[in-house]
Amino acid sequence: MDDNAKTRYPTDRESLERDCDVDFFVAGGPGGQHRNKVETGVRLTHRPTGLMVTATERRSQSANREAAFDRMAEKLEARQKVQKPRRATRPSAGAKQERIKEKKIIGERKKARGRVKSNED
Repeated sequence: MDDNAKTRYPTDRESLERDCDVDFFVAGGPGGQHRNKVETGVRLTHRPTGLMVTATERRSQSANREAAFDRMAEKLEARQKVQKPRRATRPSAGAKQERIKEKKIIGERKKARGRVKSNED
């Protein structure tokens, strides 16, 4: 586990604005001349973790900026979620017997698929 996963990063807007580099670019795509000429795409880079998100679906830069900050907060929350440790388990004796019984049934079924002997042999 790396150090970034152990550290908690705040996801409120003020902290994100402080910790992120905001980059604007020409988004392109549907939306007409306005979208193709103006830098409406927003790219956020979270400096402490290196996470990057982009938002290009809106025609306005401010709407894309809001969407990008929301996505960054979601990504940081997901990254910081503590996973419950897995407890190793073993199949019970009954489960083992059931599995062996199923395997025998399938094996018998496969044996029955063999070549049919004719009376001439």
